[in-house]
Amino acid sequence: MNFIVVGCGRFGAELAYRLFSNGHQVVVVDSSPQTFNRLHPDFRGRTVVGDSLSADTLSRAAADKADGVAIVTNSDTLNAVIGHTIRVHYPNVKQVIVRNYDPAMRGMLEAFGLQIVSSTAWGAERVQELLIDPSFRTVFSAGNGEVEMYEMFISEKWDGMTIASLLEGCGGIVCAALTRAGRAELPSPNAKLQKGDVLTVSATLEGVKSLRAKLQEGKEA
Repeated sequence: MNFIVVGCGRFGAELAYRLFSNGHQVVVVDSSPQTFNRLHPDFRGRTVVGDSLSADTLSRAAADKADGVAIVTNSDTLNAVIGHTIRVHYPNVKQVIVRNYDPAMRGMLEAFGLQIVSSTAWGAERVQELLIDPSFRTVFSAGNGEVEMYEMFISEKWDGMTIASLLEGCGGIVCAALTRAGRAELPSPNAKLQKGDVLTVSATLEGVKSLRAKLQEGKEA
């Protein structure tokens, strides 16, 4: 597939190399040629120097043949304008993804109706999870983290109790899978938990907060 990465900062350089390593054709666009020094030595994609809002720059980057474009500069305003421009003038591009650098600007990006990825907010959430409870970890994030899937390890406190008992009182959370001795299944709410089980749940932020609080009460008890 053909991809364009707009912005060759550390994030853009890493993304470009990952795409290239997976066998895709990649064009990296930046207004400063020095930024291309951040690209991995083994990167063999194309680089285009120019103003990302310029029709000439986008033409040289072959935007008309791109399957997807990622706009990942450190300017949320620039990302929004470039994303909107590509979506309007290059309807052939199937995926237009923009990076949200400053969480305070997320609302502005959403107003454009763009698909956004907030690396700052997402990273902060992951660090928080590891600090609070490393046994309760995220395995999948939908959208920008509004709904996520978590794996949690069942302690002795909940041994013998049902899934329904564990999730009781925790709104915004659904059990997705139960793994026992390496084998996963779709359990019923009345399935009894065993110490050492791994429970996978899908939850909103409020839902997971409620469950964390309940688990913490169990530890303190």
